[in-house]
Amino acid sequence: MNAPEGTLVDAVCASMEASLRPRDGLADAAALLWPDQDGQWRRLVPALKAALPQLCELGAYAPSERRGPAIWLKCVVERVLPDAAPANGATPILYLPEAGRGDLRGEDCAPPLRPLVELCYRGAVWRQAGGREWTVAAFLGSAGALGLDVAGDAQTRAAMLRALPRLAAEPLAALRGRRLEAADFDRIAIGDPVRNMLAWLNEPETFAKRSGADGWAAFRNSCMSAFDFDPADGGALAAADALAAGGGQWTEVWLRFSDAPSNYPGVADALRRAKPQDLLGWPDPSRSPGLNEEREDALRKALEAAAALPHAQACAQIAQLEEDHRERRGWAWARIGDSPCAEALAPLARLAGAAGRPLAGATPAEAAADYAAEGWRCDRAALEALSCLAPGPDLDLVARVAKALYEPWLDRAARRFQELLAADGADAGAPAEGVDAEPGCCILFVDGLRFDIGAMLGAALKERGAETELQWRLAPIPTVTATAKPMASPAHADCAGAGDPENFNPAMTADRKPADAARLRAAMKKRGIAVLARDESAPPDAAAREAGGWTETGRIDSLGHKLGAELAPRIGEEVAAVANRVEELLDAGWRSVRVVTDHGWLLLPGGLPKAELPPSTVLSKWARCAAVRGESAPDMPTWPWRWDPVRRIASPPGIRAYYADTEFAHGGVSPQECVVPQLLARRGAAAAAARIEAVSWRGLRCRISVATDTPGVVVDLRLRRHRADSGIAAEPKALDANGAASLVVPDDEHEGAAALAVALDAEGRILDDKPTTVGGES
Repeated sequence: MNAPEGTLVDAVCASMEASLRPRDGLADAAALLWPDQDGQWRRLVPALKAALPQLCELGAYAPSERRGPAIWLKCVVERVLPDAAPANGATPILYLPEAGRGDLRGEDCAPPLRPLVELCYRGAVWRQAGGREWTVAAFLGSAGALGLDVAGDAQTRAAMLRALPRLAAEPLAALRGRRLEAADFDRIAIGDPVRNMLAWLNEPETFAKRSGADGWAAFRNSCMSAFDFDPADGGALAAADALAAGGGQWTEVWLRFSDAPSNYPGVADALRRAKPQDLLGWPDPSRSPGLNEEREDALRKALEAAAALPHAQACAQIAQLEEDHRERRGWAWARIGDSPCAEALAPLARLAGAAGRPLAGATPAEAAADYAAEGWRCDRAALEALSCLAPGPDLDLVARVAKALYEPWLDRAARRFQELLAADGADAGAPAEGVDAEPGCCILFVDGLRFDIGAMLGAALKERGAETELQWRLAPIPTVTATAKPMASPAHADCAGAGDPENFNPAMTADRKPADAARLRAAMKKRGIAVLARDESAPPDAAAREAGGWTETGRIDSLGHKLGAELAPRIGEEVAAVANRVEELLDAGWRSVRVVTDHGWLLLPGGLPKAELPPSTVLSKWARCAAVRGESAPDMPTWPWRWDPVRRIASPPGIRAYYADTEFAHGGVSPQECVVPQLLARRGAAAAAARIEAVSWRGLRCRISVATDTPGVVVDLRLRRHRADSGIAAEPKALDANGAASLVVPDDEHEGAAALAVALDAEGRILDDKPTTVGGES
């Protein structure tokens, strides 16, 4: 036969089909008998059963596996078993392991096979042209079958049989043009020699047991061919020595291991015991887990020493350690968590660099602008250092180093800012600006959104395709929610004077009652502003959207008071949650979202230094501020209260706090507390390429008209703007020649739901959107 250029299974199927073609004048065969005296083909049968549903096997009764005794096979041929009968037109194929054609002769036939004897006359037999049974070697090498060039030695024949399960799907074209020997079949049987070497080196005993005698023999042959190495000679330790030394195919083993070292923990253990034969030690130090551990231990000691150095020396020492150890972050051991201190050096080095730069500026405004341009990066690096490792001794060490680098800079920046405010000669509360409503803009208030976190939020929104503009403003003194939140809301014009001086609340001008959250929201509603609950996004109507909106989200401040320095690793998830909320508001139809906050905060592991303040001099005392009692003059800097300048606020110098062990605090005067972000977010610039002009409904059929010169624009209906899987139309549609498309919503459960008509370019980017109500008027 001319071998088909598919797989071995394809070739066997084709050969069997040819055996079933009746000669002229003969009836169709009742069955195809496949005798296999030596059981050579047994390993290929599962693959053939998948390709041939009519293939059944002689053996113990297991009908679900299409296997049974001779009498069951006879019933299959006669189609008297509905569940086992082959499909119409399919001739049953009966695989007879350990039974030769001669075993089916009537007189000599063993009783268990006698039901099949008569099929020798009504059926056909899969055999060679000369009448012999097809052996695996004959089928692969015969010119009447595959015609491959196969070596005839016993080792090759054994390897060929071991390889049968994998050989089943091997493309025949890949086997042509060369002489096939034992090593070739063992490579097929084993599969990927590099992967199998790693699997064995990872769990030598388990691998050997799982492989079985044949698999282990194939593995040994594959190793000797690919690596010139016998795993039975020297075992895993010898392999680890070779892997450590590298060279040849061992380089590929190392590269594969270093890509995913966590998959092979046993390899790391083996390399710890390795002793490569090299006079100078390890040829490649990166391959030695022991050497990496030695350097980690040395780095821990160096970090302990750095934490006790004067500030400038500590910064310089961290910079030098970064130079010495940064390479190890690219080693395999860092990927399995064995280089935690080297990993922590990255943010520590950024912190050391930023902490060497003083706060610049000759006026409060210049200093605030400098902080908003560069100074916040020091705060960000400190948070990264505190969140780069899991809790434990290494994180405690990193926190001590971070404090040594960060605290002096933090204190100096606060004192400089305080000096500039005091020297400015103006009312320290006056520079604070209020936030006003804007048409089509929803104000999103996030309690405690420090400037560095605001910068993170801006970056996250840009990654999602939004346009952002990050600005800064000054929070009022004291930097606590009661005083600062009214200024961050459009209700600031409805507040004046003291409502509750002890708790720093201003008064509402309408009734002189303290401006708490409920009264601020009521004042905004009175101004026509849409005040949304935390789970609401859409304005009540178009008029409300034009008046502007207000809503709140975030837990940064509450988490900081609860967790202290452990807030650091939670920042990322809080930023993501706020970014999601911004997207929800834009999805609901707001043209822009302005993210605002009330105040920032100080965070220092181990606690801020303590300041003393006599209780008799104040009405109330919080961590970083106190309301001065009457004409008392505490030995402490004082500042006018934003809502009643006659009243004074005592705030400790630098970064001190009135309570010991305070890691998270606000209320005082520092760039971190006073310079707060204002982030404006809009849709991406791509929206200018297309504009949805109209959305109209007729029942559940929607017609969308788009003005665009961009080719390939399609439209869709979604419940969520950026979620393609939230589409509710039967399918997106391309615009017709008139720039319109008609979409159908097949599920009437969406009728009345708020949705978005979206226009997308050919790559799926959103060009524009327009809010609509399914089945309604737009």
